Amino acid sequence: VQLQASGGGLVQGGGSLRLSCKTSGTIAGITPRGWYRQIPGKSRELVAWVNFNGAEEYGDSVKGRFAVSRDNAKNLLYLQMNNLQPDDTAVYYCRGYRGSNPWSQIFWGQGTLVTVSS
Repeated sequence: VQLQASGGGLVQGGGSLRLSCKTSGTIAGITPRGWYRQIPGKSRELVAWVNFNGAEEYGDSVKGRFAVSRDNAKNLLYLQMNNLQPDDTAVYYCRGYRGSNPWSQIFWGQGTLVTVSS
């Protein structure tokens, strides 16, 4: 596993969590850029990412509530999640690229579980 996500947990509806992602393996040159989430039985969906132009993009269901950011100096990726709702319950995965274009090799983290109670 080349990426490690952390910060998940159990939170009440309306609460907040902050996820972090860092590189953790032996392959150099990986940049964490995006967050995806997956509910059992459903496809993995985009939550938020920092694209190759440095702009932030969000899934429709999290706009206005979540914020993605990068610490370029430390090569860390964050996801600030506010006003969490039960529908946000999922395993959240960090995605990184080894390169600076969309055709770069993709790496995934192991996932961190976020559970939002009503």
